Amino acid sequence: MKAFIRERYGPPEILRLADIEKPAPTADEVLVKVIAVSINPADWHCMRGKPVFSRATLGLLRPKHKILGGDLAGQVEAVGSNVTQFKPGDEIYANLLDHGYGGFAEYVSVPVEAMWFKPTNLSFEEAAAVPTAGGTAFQGLRHHGEIQPGQQVLINGGSGGVGTFAIQIAKSYGAEVTGVTSTRNLDLVHSLGADHVIDYTTTDFAGIGRRYDLILDTIGNRSVPDLRRALAGGGKAAVTGFTNTARLMAVSLRGGRNVAMVSAHISSKDLELLSELIQAGKLRPKIDRRYAFPEIPAAIGYLEQGHARGKVVVAVA
Repeated sequence: MKAFIRERYGPPEILRLADIEKPAPTADEVLVKVIAVSINPADWHCMRGKPVFSRATLGLLRPKHKILGGDLAGQVEAVGSNVTQFKPGDEIYANLLDHGYGGFAEYVSVPVEAMWFKPTNLSFEEAAAVPTAGGTAFQGLRHHGEIQPGQQVLINGGSGGVGTFAIQIAKSYGAEVTGVTSTRNLDLVHSLGADHVIDYTTTDFAGIGRRYDLILDTIGNRSVPDLRRALAGGGKAAVTGFTNTARLMAVSLRGGRNVAMVSAHISSKDLELLSELIQAGKLRPKIDRRYAFPEIPAAIGYLEQGHARGKVVVAVA
């Protein structure tokens, strides 16, 4: 099979399309023919080995995992001896960020705890866009934020991958949602269901006097005091992105109970719950750009620029 592999850390140019052996599933895995993948910030962070302290788990001198790719959608080709829930021919989507990556390939072995049935009302490309971004938004709002109907919720970074999902998920819970984005994306954020939109180029959400029960910061560009200043009494802020290591450490060390760094770990249960929202018509991925399989390095390069409006997806098969 063909796969993009890398031998060292570096820019997208280090990724090389190569012929390698097709994997064989273990007893608790299925072999998936990959039809589509999506690109996430985790892919380029791992590709470059940044922040540097992450190499303690990614591989100190060289990357442990030669094949990147955390989000995928495809068709089951074979199942391990212990697998009973899935069968060949099933259409699935999966998240491999906690399972060694491997999605940038024509085939990959997927643990059953990392996958679920693809929503029937999504294409494979749309389904591949969901797991990491949708799961991160879901966990930040529900698990940490404990979102409730009627709450005032602010999404910082409303036009990005996580933000586009977060606005829709918050609305599905009956919240009043404010999205923060740039001038060119105001209409996009409104179209996703946001009740209010703040243009960060002209207005600082932390300085206008409004208070929110829940803030989901998908960018990580605000300080802990900024977030606390915009929180209502008893409110919580979940930070799912970061612009530099100093901000990450500040949130981790100074945030406390009401401002927390949320690192999503996506399970089959999360995917099942996201599927329910998607099948109910309450959630749909926003696709910015589509690429062909040989263009994966270019797709990563585009996402790394930080201007994607929603998700970047790649057709593999």
